[in-house]
Amino acid sequence: MSQMIIPSLHGQVSDQEWALRCDLAAAYRLVAHFGWSDLIFTHISVRLPGPDHHFLINPYGLLFDEITASSLIRIDLAGQKQQDSPFPVNPAGFTIHSAIHSARPDAQCVLHTHTRAGVAVASQQGGVLAISQQSTFVLASLAYHDYEGVAVRPDEIPRLQADLGDAQFLCLRNHGLLTIGATVADAFLAMYVFESACQIQVSAQAGGPLIAIDPAIVTGTATAMKIQTGGIGGAFVWPAMLRKLDRLDPGYRS
Repeated sequence: MSQMIIPSLHGQVSDQEWALRCDLAAAYRLVAHFGWSDLIFTHISVRLPGPDHHFLINPYGLLFDEITASSLIRIDLAGQKQQDSPFPVNPAGFTIHSAIHSARPDAQCVLHTHTRAGVAVASQQGGVLAISQQSTFVLASLAYHDYEGVAVRPDEIPRLQADLGDAQFLCLRNHGLLTIGATVADAFLAMYVFESACQIQVSAQAGGPLIAIDPAIVTGTATAMKIQTGGIGGAFVWPAMLRKLDRLDPGYRS
């Protein structure tokens, strides 16, 4: 198989940036592994430390299972590349991610998908239904944003920010799913739960009548989340995910 040769940035960026690059590349590979990718058309970003407000995002044109730590593109909040790369940046990815990173200092990582189950639930009037344990985790911190077309217009940014508020999960109506996290690991685990809730919902709707969960249980889920996972804490599961990737193909670290 032919592979793209991209010069390594290891040793040319700070240790902290390299660690974030490796985690973000791992997240892209895991999204591909679990079947959440939409060819090249979705995106995950991570904020870089420092006063420049830079973040990393995928090179537009690479499949997610091709992305490496060195191929990720460093950009600023104006969407300008801050490193040499033969690849462009997805304009819609820039609009959505820059909007969230600029409004939410706690949003170190933003993960967005267009899965079939996610878009299906995002297209349902009732949105996420309280019918599974997974859904209660999502409903504990869920917001919705109405579809305004492909997200390339700057005027959508304030509405997107206002709709997100302080939520961790965002259902983009007729579009897909989005999660934020204090780390790449947190955003990944949140999306795993979000995607699972949507897959369960679509499957359950194909069966018989649904059993709704008591609203009081949903209300109490936020407290349970902190006990069970540290608040959808990816630190519990991330090392295992990295070990899986290292068994499959450690090339994401290059």
